[in-house]
Amino acid sequence: MSAYDELMAFQRQTEALGQIAGRLGWDQETMMPEGAAGQRAEEFAAMESVLHARKTHPQIGEWLAKIDASTLDPVSAANVRHISRSFERSQRVPAKLAEAIAKLSSSAQRIWADAREKEDVAAFLPALEEMIALKRDEASALAQGGDAYDALLDDYEPDTSGEDVAATFAAMRPRLVALRDKVMGAEQPPELKFEFDEQKQMRLARSLAKTFGYDMQKGRLDKAVHPFSSGSGDDVRITTRTALTDPFNSIYSTIHETGHATYEQNIASEHLLTPLGGGVSLGVHESQSRIYENQLGRSRAFTGWLFGQMKDAFGDFGVANEDVFFRTVNRLNKGYIRTESDEVQYNLHIMLRFDLERDVIAGKLEARDLEEAWNSRFEADFGYGVDKPSNGLLQDVHWSCGLWGYFPTYALGNVYAGCLYEALRVARPNLDSELAVGNVAGATGWLKDAVQVHGGLYRPTELIERASGLVPSEGPLLSYLEKKFG
Repeated sequence: MSAYDELMAFQRQTEALGQIAGRLGWDQETMMPEGAAGQRAEEFAAMESVLHARKTHPQIGEWLAKIDASTLDPVSAANVRHISRSFERSQRVPAKLAEAIAKLSSSAQRIWADAREKEDVAAFLPALEEMIALKRDEASALAQGGDAYDALLDDYEPDTSGEDVAATFAAMRPRLVALRDKVMGAEQPPELKFEFDEQKQMRLARSLAKTFGYDMQKGRLDKAVHPFSSGSGDDVRITTRTALTDPFNSIYSTIHETGHATYEQNIASEHLLTPLGGGVSLGVHESQSRIYENQLGRSRAFTGWLFGQMKDAFGDFGVANEDVFFRTVNRLNKGYIRTESDEVQYNLHIMLRFDLERDVIAGKLEARDLEEAWNSRFEADFGYGVDKPSNGLLQDVHWSCGLWGYFPTYALGNVYAGCLYEALRVARPNLDSELAVGNVAGATGWLKDAVQVHGGLYRPTELIERASGLVPSEGPLLSYLEKKFG
């Protein structure tokens, strides 16, 4: 075997172990008995110890040194690029620190969920303080004198920086606020006043997942506190949640997570259990989930079809016709929850979190300051105060499980989705007529060929530019939103 072949055989086992670790996380959020939390934290730590040892194994460096990059084809070169990057970054983080973060991320999720249910920020603060201390240590180790927040962001969106993100957000904010104020000043459709059977919601959710191309033979849909997608290749699982009086929570969480899941399911099979076998970045991943959820799932054409599906499932639920249903689906709300936010205000939620977590990693904010800082910023941005912790600091799971630097990728995903949608409209001139009969295969097929099949082959912005023909920028997204809501 060549050095490259030996490296890839070793890496395949590492990728497989990573998938097992992911399955532990899925189980924890869906089916694990509550009393198993302590043991699961130990299991996570043990798995992270094994993975860290493999990612930093000296033999990787020896194999990399023997590989002649000039002889590699594009796929092999991309694999080597990913492995080299992982090897370099993993070596910077002490094994004990990596284990401690993995262990705490497991136990802290349970603490967060309990605190959220009881509206008790104080019960969460010790775990949050410990996580912040560990993530600052990790950021310092990764940055090696550079910007600490950038070092964390690089885990999720390579080749960008906090300054890049801040500049994008500064360009987006004025137009988003102006559009929000204009629409909120107009008459809004009434809220739904109906109770939607939750078993029927789950049946509809499964049907919609299949409509958007999710392969149930290689996946499953369950309920969780915070919807997510987990896994890759031949085992990709999604979750959703239901609310008795809000079916859109389940519908659009499901479509969103289906976007993530089909991305993983549609990656070329030859990339399975290699560094190219997953989405190339969280921003690109989010572009798939957001374009499925919003540009396709909330469009006038698709909601016209969905209205019929809703009537079949629930009977008359108090919405007069397809036009009213479209406006109801896209209603702007004075709400608090990011995952339930309308398209216009969603990115404002991300900007809030981005600024707060940058200040935390920089040492300008401590855990004990976060609730007040969150509430003050929210009122300044949205014009009304947070009414309870589960609608504020405790609403998201990310900080409890160590995902610092993750939030900006949600907004970058919207930016990428705006570019892709502009290209999709050109590629599929009959898109609206297809969506009007519930046929999303043309759109999702185009996304599969343009984005998903490549996995990690290209760099994030390179992939979006190849797919859309556009250098990624906020312009197409803002134009789409202003045309739809203006």
